[in-house]
Order: sequence, then structure tokens, then C-alpha cells
Amino acid sequence: MNHKEKAVNYFSQKLHCSQSVLAAFAKECGITEEEAFKLGSCFGSGMRKGQVCGAVTGALMVLGLLYGQKSAGDTEGRQVSNKVNDLMMDRFKEKCGSYICNDLLGCDVSTAEGVQYCRDNKLFTDFCPKMVAAAVEEVEEIIRENAQDARLRNEIP
Repeated sequence: MNHKEKAVNYFSQKLHCSQSVLAAFAKECGITEEEAFKLGSCFGSGMRKGQVCGAVTGALMVLGLLYGQKSAGDTEGRQVSNKVNDLMMDRFKEKCGSYICNDLLGCDVSTAEGVQYCRDNKLFTDFCPKMVAAAVEEVEEIIRENAQDARLRNEIP
């Protein structure tokens, strides 16, 4: 099963979008699925406030674990993590129209009425899996690009 299939499968099991994306890459990130589920558990539905889409947040967690700043003096790690963060946010917005959960869903998911609207219109089952898949696709593309950049610099990917 590839990353996208894993993430969409996790989401279909009623895990949050953030958990689903992060857990799909758990092995590559050096964490267990359980750790991914726990780490991502407070970020679904835009941190339950309709803010940054949980799928994007899960993707940023993956990128942080792969490329993030390792210590206070790791300025290169900080630069790389800033770069991949911007790439992820910009590309997701370009592909999906926004990275804000409420904007994507067309309602305020932090309210009972908003959640009911999502249920009534099958957004959680029909729309959100597409956002999970889109986030995974962008992470995979960023990973490919960074591997290519490393090869071009004759570094180990």
C-alpha cells in the first residue's frame, strides 16, 4: 500500500486527517504509527477551530521530522524546514484553493451547526479524503525534489 492509500485508509477508519497523513509516513519519519496517531490527534479539523487543514498540518509534521531544525545552532535545518513549509502551504493552496479548513469546507467546523453541515453534505466522507490525498501527494513531491537536490549536490538523500 502506498502513502496515499495508507492515509486515506486511516482516515476512513475515523482517524483525523492530521493523524492519517503523519501515520502514512511514520516509518520514514522514524516514529511508530501509535506515536503518529498520538502526535496528530489534536490537529484534525483545523485544530478543531477550522484553521489550517489537519491534512496540511500532518504533512508539515512529516516534513519537519524529515527536514527540520535539529538543534538551536542548526541554521541550515531551519532554512530547509522554512523552505519545505512554504512549498507545502503554497502548493496545497494552489491545488485546493485554500489551506484553511473552514474555507475548504465552506462552513465553520468549530460549531455544532458546521459539523452537522459537513455530515449532511458528506464532506467528511467525500471531500476530506481528497484533501488527505492532496497533502500526501505534495509531501511526496517535496521529498522527491529534495532527494534530487541532494543528488545534484552529491550528498546522500
